[in-house]
Amino acid sequence: MAGDGGARFVSYLEGKRPQIEDYLARFTPRAEDGTAHVAGDLSSYLYEPLARFTSSGGKRTRPALCLLGAQAVGVDPICALSTAAAIEYFQSAALIHDDIADKSELRRGEPCLHLSDGTGIAINVGDLALVSVYAGLLADTQLDNDTCLRVLCELSYMMQRTLEGQALDLGWVRDGRWDVTVDDYLYMATHKTAYYSAATPLACGAICAGGTDEQVEALFSFGLDAGLAFQLQDDLLNLVGDAEMQGKDYRSDITEGKRTLLAVWALNHLDDDGRAELQGLLESGTTDADQLARAVALIEASGAVEHVRNRAHGLADRAKAGLDGIEFDDQARAVLASMADFFVERLD
Repeated sequence: MAGDGGARFVSYLEGKRPQIEDYLARFTPRAEDGTAHVAGDLSSYLYEPLARFTSSGGKRTRPALCLLGAQAVGVDPICALSTAAAIEYFQSAALIHDDIADKSELRRGEPCLHLSDGTGIAINVGDLALVSVYAGLLADTQLDNDTCLRVLCELSYMMQRTLEGQALDLGWVRDGRWDVTVDDYLYMATHKTAYYSAATPLACGAICAGGTDEQVEALFSFGLDAGLAFQLQDDLLNLVGDAEMQGKDYRSDITEGKRTLLAVWALNHLDDDGRAELQGLLESGTTDADQLARAVALIEASGAVEHVRNRAHGLADRAKAGLDGIEFDDQARAVLASMADFFVERLD
Protein backbone atom coordinates (compact mmCIF):
# COMPACT_ATOMS: atom_id res chain seq x y z
CA MET A 1 0.00 0.00 0.00
CA ALA A 2 1.40 3.38 -1.01
CA GLY A 3 1.99 5.82 1.81
CA ASP A 4 -0.25 8.85 2.17
CA GLY A 5 2.07 10.94 4.31
CA GLY A 6 -0.21 10.45 7.28
CA ALA A 7 -3.28 12.21 5.84
CA ARG A 8 -5.65 9.35 6.60
CA PHE A 9 -4.39 9.15 10.18
CA VAL A 10 -4.77 12.89 10.74
CA SER A 11 -8.32 12.67 9.42
CA TYR A 12 -9.02 9.78 11.79
CA LEU A 13 -7.78 11.80 14.78
CA GLU A 14 -9.93 14.76 13.83
CA GLY A 15 -12.97 12.52 13.46
CA LYS A 16 -12.55 10.80 16.84
CA ARG A 17 -11.62 13.84 18.90
CA PRO A 18 -15.21 15.12 19.48
CA GLN A 19 -16.34 11.70 20.70
CA ILE A 20 -13.40 11.46 23.10
CA GLU A 21 -13.87 14.97 24.45
CA ASP A 22 -17.60 14.44 24.92
CA TYR A 23 -16.89 11.31 26.97
CA LEU A 24 -14.27 13.09 29.08
CA ALA A 25 -16.69 15.95 29.76
CA ARG A 26 -19.54 13.61 30.75
CA PHE A 27 -17.48 11.41 33.04
CA THR A 28 -15.09 13.91 34.60
CA PRO A 29 -14.28 13.20 38.29
CA ARG A 30 -16.22 15.33 40.77
CA ALA A 31 -16.97 15.55 44.49
CA GLU A 32 -19.74 13.17 45.56
CA ASP A 33 -20.67 14.52 49.01
CA GLY A 34 -19.89 17.20 51.62
CA THR A 35 -21.38 20.55 52.50
CA ALA A 36 -21.87 23.14 49.79
CA HIS A 37 -18.85 25.01 51.15
CA VAL A 38 -16.62 21.95 51.10
CA ALA A 39 -17.89 20.91 47.69
CA GLY A 40 -16.99 24.31 46.33
CA ASP A 41 -13.50 24.11 47.81
CA LEU A 42 -12.96 20.61 46.42
CA SER A 43 -13.96 21.87 43.01
CA SER A 44 -11.55 24.80 43.23
CA TYR A 45 -8.61 22.90 44.67
CA LEU A 46 -8.90 19.54 42.97
CA TYR A 47 -11.60 18.70 40.45
CA GLU A 48 -11.81 21.91 38.43
CA PRO A 49 -8.03 22.15 37.86
CA LEU A 50 -7.98 18.59 36.51
CA ALA A 51 -11.02 19.22 34.31
CA ARG A 52 -9.42 22.43 33.03
CA PHE A 53 -6.10 20.74 32.32
CA THR A 54 -7.64 17.72 30.62
CA SER A 55 -10.03 19.79 28.52
CA SER A 56 -7.09 21.71 27.06
CA GLY A 57 -5.63 18.54 25.56
CA GLY A 58 -4.06 18.35 22.12
CA LYS A 59 -4.94 15.97 19.31
CA ARG A 60 -6.11 13.19 21.69
CA THR A 61 -3.80 10.82 19.85
CA ARG A 62 -3.46 8.22 22.59
CA PRO A 63 -7.17 7.74 23.32
CA ALA A 64 -7.87 7.74 19.59
CA LEU A 65 -5.39 4.88 19.20
CA CYS A 66 -7.31 2.96 21.82
CA LEU A 67 -10.46 3.34 19.71
CA LEU A 68 -8.48 2.36 16.61
CA GLY A 69 -7.35 -0.84 18.32
CA ALA A 70 -10.98 -1.81 18.89
CA GLN A 71 -11.95 -0.92 15.33
CA ALA A 72 -9.01 -2.93 14.00
CA VAL A 73 -10.55 -6.15 15.31
CA GLY A 74 -13.91 -5.30 13.79
CA VAL A 75 -15.86 -3.98 16.78
CA ASP A 76 -17.56 -0.64 17.44
CA PRO A 77 -14.89 1.38 19.27
CA ILE A 78 -17.46 2.72 21.73
CA CYS A 79 -16.58 -0.33 23.83
CA ALA A 80 -13.12 1.16 24.49
CA LEU A 81 -14.11 4.70 25.48
CA SER A 82 -13.52 4.25 29.22
CA THR A 83 -10.09 2.79 28.49
CA ALA A 84 -9.36 5.66 26.10
CA ALA A 85 -10.28 8.12 28.86
CA ALA A 86 -8.08 6.24 31.34
CA ILE A 87 -5.08 6.63 29.03
CA GLU A 88 -5.81 10.34 28.62
CA TYR A 89 -5.88 10.75 32.41
CA PHE A 90 -2.51 9.07 32.64
CA GLN A 91 -1.26 11.53 30.04
CA SER A 92 -2.58 14.41 32.17
CA ALA A 93 -0.86 13.07 35.27
CA ALA A 94 2.43 12.56 33.42
CA LEU A 95 2.42 16.07 31.98
CA ILE A 96 1.48 17.77 35.25
CA HIS A 97 4.22 15.95 37.14
CA ASP A 98 6.75 16.35 34.31
CA ASP A 99 6.23 20.10 34.27
CA ILE A 100 7.08 20.23 37.97
CA ALA A 101 10.18 18.04 37.53
CA ASP A 102 11.36 20.06 34.52
CA LYS A 103 10.50 23.44 36.08
CA SER A 104 8.53 24.24 32.94
CA GLU A 105 6.63 27.49 32.60
CA LEU A 106 4.15 26.92 29.76
CA ARG A 107 1.95 24.01 28.78
CA ARG A 108 -0.34 24.27 25.73
CA GLY A 109 0.24 28.01 25.64
CA GLU A 110 -0.87 28.58 29.24
CA PRO A 111 1.03 28.78 32.55
CA CYS A 112 1.78 25.32 33.91
CA LEU A 113 -0.54 24.10 36.63
CA HIS A 114 2.14 24.33 39.33
CA LEU A 115 2.52 28.02 38.50
CA SER A 116 -1.17 28.88 38.20
CA ASP A 117 -2.38 26.84 41.18
CA GLY A 118 0.74 26.11 43.25
CA THR A 119 3.06 23.11 43.33
CA GLY A 120 1.23 21.28 46.12
CA ILE A 121 -2.12 21.60 44.39
CA ALA A 122 -0.60 20.52 41.08
CA ILE A 123 0.94 17.38 42.59
CA ASN A 124 -2.41 16.49 44.15
CA VAL A 125 -4.28 17.10 40.89
CA GLY A 126 -1.79 14.89 39.06
CA ASP A 127 -2.40 12.19 41.67
CA LEU A 128 -6.16 12.50 41.09
CA ALA A 129 -5.55 11.94 37.39
CA LEU A 130 -3.73 8.70 38.25
CA VAL A 131 -6.62 7.57 40.47
CA SER A 132 -8.98 8.36 37.60
CA VAL A 133 -7.14 5.87 35.38
CA TYR A 134 -8.55 3.07 37.52
CA ALA A 135 -11.78 4.62 38.79
CA GLY A 136 -13.25 5.23 35.35
CA LEU A 137 -12.62 1.68 34.22
CA LEU A 138 -14.01 0.14 37.39
CA ALA A 139 -17.17 2.21 36.99
CA ASP A 140 -17.75 1.06 33.39
CA THR A 141 -20.53 -1.52 33.61
CA GLN A 142 -20.18 -2.30 29.90
CA LEU A 143 -16.85 -4.07 30.49
CA ASP A 144 -17.05 -7.59 31.92
CA ASN A 145 -14.88 -8.31 34.94
CA ASP A 146 -12.28 -10.39 33.12
CA THR A 147 -11.77 -7.76 30.43
CA CYS A 148 -11.60 -4.97 32.97
CA LEU A 149 -8.97 -6.83 35.00
CA ARG A 150 -6.89 -7.55 31.91
CA VAL A 151 -7.00 -3.90 30.82
CA LEU A 152 -6.05 -2.74 34.33
CA CYS A 153 -3.08 -5.12 34.29
CA GLU A 154 -1.96 -3.78 30.92
CA LEU A 155 -2.28 -0.18 32.09
CA SER A 156 -0.36 -0.91 35.29
CA TYR A 157 2.44 -2.48 33.25
CA MET A 158 2.42 0.53 30.91
CA MET A 159 2.68 3.00 33.76
CA GLN A 160 5.60 1.17 35.37
CA ARG A 161 7.48 1.00 32.06
CA THR A 162 6.87 4.73 31.50
CA LEU A 163 8.18 5.56 34.97
CA GLU A 164 11.27 3.48 34.29
CA GLY A 165 11.97 5.48 31.15
CA GLN A 166 11.40 8.75 32.98
CA ALA A 167 13.71 7.64 35.80
CA LEU A 168 16.55 7.02 33.36
CA ASP A 169 15.96 10.28 31.51
CA LEU A 170 15.95 12.34 34.71
CA GLY A 171 18.70 10.39 36.43
CA TRP A 172 21.18 10.62 33.57
CA VAL A 173 20.81 14.40 33.56
CA ARG A 174 20.98 14.74 37.34
CA ASP A 175 24.16 12.70 37.58
CA GLY A 176 25.82 14.24 34.52
CA ARG A 177 25.99 10.87 32.80
CA TRP A 178 27.48 10.82 29.31
CA ASP A 179 28.33 7.12 29.21
CA VAL A 180 24.91 6.37 27.71
CA THR A 181 25.02 3.95 24.77
CA VAL A 182 22.70 3.75 21.76
CA ASP A 183 21.05 0.67 23.25
CA ASP A 184 20.62 2.49 26.57
CA TYR A 185 18.86 5.36 24.83
CA LEU A 186 16.58 3.06 22.81
CA TYR A 187 15.58 1.25 26.01
CA MET A 188 14.81 4.56 27.74
CA ALA A 189 12.84 6.02 24.84
CA THR A 190 10.85 2.84 24.27
CA HIS A 191 9.84 2.74 27.91
CA LYS A 192 9.23 6.47 28.36
CA THR A 193 7.34 7.04 25.10
CA ALA A 194 6.41 4.00 23.04
CA TYR A 195 4.47 2.02 25.64
CA TYR A 196 1.99 4.72 26.57
CA SER A 197 2.01 6.68 23.33
CA ALA A 198 1.09 3.82 21.02
CA ALA A 199 1.64 0.19 22.03
CA THR A 200 -0.62 -0.09 25.08
CA PRO A 201 -3.46 2.11 23.76
CA LEU A 202 -3.74 -0.02 20.61
CA ALA A 203 -3.49 -3.30 22.50
CA CYS A 204 -6.01 -2.27 25.16
CA GLY A 205 -8.50 -1.19 22.53
CA ALA A 206 -8.26 -4.61 20.93
CA ILE A 207 -8.65 -6.29 24.33
CA CYS A 208 -11.82 -4.29 25.05
CA ALA A 209 -13.18 -5.46 21.70
CA GLY A 210 -12.43 -9.13 22.33
CA GLY A 211 -9.50 -9.38 19.92
CA THR A 212 -7.47 -12.56 19.67
CA ASP A 213 -4.08 -12.86 21.33
CA GLU A 214 -2.49 -12.72 17.87
CA GLN A 215 -4.27 -9.45 17.07
CA VAL A 216 -3.43 -7.89 20.43
CA GLU A 217 0.22 -8.87 20.20
CA ALA A 218 0.53 -7.60 16.61
CA LEU A 219 -0.95 -4.22 17.53
CA PHE A 220 1.29 -3.98 20.59
CA SER A 221 4.43 -4.70 18.55
CA PHE A 222 3.31 -2.25 15.88
CA GLY A 223 2.87 0.39 18.57
CA LEU A 224 6.30 -0.17 20.08
CA ASP A 225 8.00 0.35 16.73
CA ALA A 226 5.80 3.25 15.64
CA GLY A 227 6.02 4.91 19.06
CA LEU A 228 9.81 4.78 19.06
CA ALA A 229 9.86 6.15 15.50
CA PHE A 230 7.68 9.02 16.72
CA GLN A 231 10.22 9.87 19.43
CA LEU A 232 13.13 9.77 17.01
CA GLN A 233 11.31 12.11 14.64
CA ASP A 234 10.59 14.39 17.59
CA ASP A 235 14.31 14.52 18.37
CA LEU A 236 15.12 15.32 14.74
CA LEU A 237 12.57 18.11 14.49
CA ASN A 238 13.96 19.76 17.60
CA LEU A 239 17.39 20.12 16.03
CA VAL A 240 16.96 20.21 12.25
CA GLY A 241 13.27 20.92 11.76
CA ASP A 242 11.57 24.20 10.85
CA ALA A 243 12.57 26.80 13.45
CA GLU A 244 9.35 28.77 13.01
CA MET A 245 7.14 25.71 13.42
CA GLN A 246 9.11 24.54 16.46
CA GLY A 247 8.89 27.98 18.09
CA LYS A 248 10.52 28.55 21.47
CA ASP A 249 11.40 24.86 21.84
CA TYR A 250 13.63 24.84 18.76
CA ARG A 251 16.97 23.26 19.71
CA SER A 252 15.95 23.20 23.38
CA ASP A 253 17.30 19.64 23.55
CA ILE A 254 20.80 21.15 23.28
CA THR A 255 20.08 23.77 25.95
CA GLU A 256 18.69 21.14 28.30
CA GLY A 257 21.52 18.69 27.61
CA LYS A 258 19.12 15.90 26.69
CA ARG A 259 20.49 12.45 25.99
CA THR A 260 18.73 12.06 22.64
CA LEU A 261 19.80 9.41 20.17
CA LEU A 262 21.31 12.21 18.08
CA ALA A 263 23.53 13.34 20.95
CA VAL A 264 24.38 9.81 22.08
CA TRP A 265 25.31 8.70 18.56
CA ALA A 266 27.43 11.80 18.02
CA LEU A 267 29.29 11.44 21.31
CA ASN A 268 30.07 7.84 20.42
CA HIS A 269 31.30 8.61 16.89
CA LEU A 270 33.10 11.98 17.03
CA ASP A 271 36.85 12.18 17.57
CA ASP A 272 38.14 13.20 20.99
CA ASP A 273 38.15 16.94 20.25
CA GLY A 274 34.69 16.91 18.71
CA ARG A 275 33.30 14.83 21.56
CA ALA A 276 34.73 17.18 24.17
CA GLU A 277 33.37 20.24 22.37
CA LEU A 278 29.88 18.80 21.95
CA GLN A 279 29.71 17.59 25.54
CA GLY A 280 30.76 21.05 26.70
CA LEU A 281 27.96 22.65 24.69
CA LEU A 282 25.42 20.14 26.00
CA GLU A 283 26.49 20.86 29.57
CA SER A 284 26.56 24.63 29.19
CA GLY A 285 22.82 25.30 29.08
CA THR A 286 23.46 27.71 26.22
CA THR A 287 20.67 29.52 24.41
CA ASP A 288 23.06 31.37 22.07
CA ALA A 289 22.01 30.75 18.47
CA ASP A 290 25.58 30.41 17.20
CA GLN A 291 26.52 27.91 19.88
CA LEU A 292 23.36 25.91 19.27
CA ALA A 293 24.15 25.88 15.56
CA ARG A 294 27.70 24.68 16.33
CA ALA A 295 26.35 21.82 18.41
CA VAL A 296 24.04 20.80 15.58
CA ALA A 297 26.93 21.00 13.11
CA LEU A 298 28.95 18.61 15.25
CA ILE A 299 26.01 16.23 15.50
CA GLU A 300 25.52 16.33 11.73
CA ALA A 301 29.24 15.79 11.12
CA SER A 302 29.09 12.58 13.16
CA GLY A 303 26.45 11.13 10.84
CA ALA A 304 23.87 11.11 13.65
CA VAL A 305 21.13 12.93 11.73
CA GLU A 306 21.27 10.50 8.82
CA HIS A 307 21.47 7.54 11.19
CA VAL A 308 18.48 8.60 13.29
CA ARG A 309 16.37 9.46 10.25
CA ASN A 310 17.10 6.08 8.67
CA ARG A 311 16.39 4.27 11.92
CA ALA A 312 13.04 6.07 12.34
CA HIS A 313 11.95 5.14 8.81
CA GLY A 314 13.15 1.58 9.35
CA LEU A 315 11.03 1.31 12.49
CA ALA A 316 7.98 2.64 10.64
CA ASP A 317 8.49 0.12 7.84
CA ARG A 318 8.91 -2.72 10.34
CA ALA A 319 5.77 -1.62 12.17
CA LYS A 320 3.70 -1.82 8.98
CA ALA A 321 5.22 -5.14 7.92
CA GLY A 322 4.33 -6.65 11.31
CA LEU A 323 0.63 -6.32 10.51
CA ASP A 324 0.89 -8.51 7.40
CA GLY A 325 -0.99 -11.77 7.58
CA ILE A 326 -3.05 -10.75 10.64
CA GLU A 327 -6.81 -10.38 10.29
CA PHE A 328 -7.75 -6.72 10.74
CA ASP A 329 -10.50 -4.42 9.55
CA ASP A 330 -9.41 -3.00 6.18
CA GLN A 331 -10.13 0.63 7.04
CA ALA A 332 -8.33 0.38 10.36
CA ARG A 333 -5.34 -1.30 8.69
CA ALA A 334 -5.10 1.66 6.29
CA VAL A 335 -5.23 4.12 9.20
CA LEU A 336 -2.47 2.20 11.00
CA ALA A 337 -0.24 2.32 7.94
CA SER A 338 -0.93 6.03 7.61
CA MET A 339 -0.11 6.48 11.29
CA ALA A 340 3.34 4.94 10.82
CA ASP A 341 3.95 7.29 7.88
CA PHE A 342 2.75 10.31 9.86
CA PHE A 343 5.00 9.55 12.81
CA VAL A 344 8.15 9.86 10.64
CA GLU A 345 6.99 12.49 8.13
CA ARG A 346 5.28 15.05 10.37
CA LEU A 347 6.85 18.49 10.54
CA ASP A 348 5.70 19.59 14.03
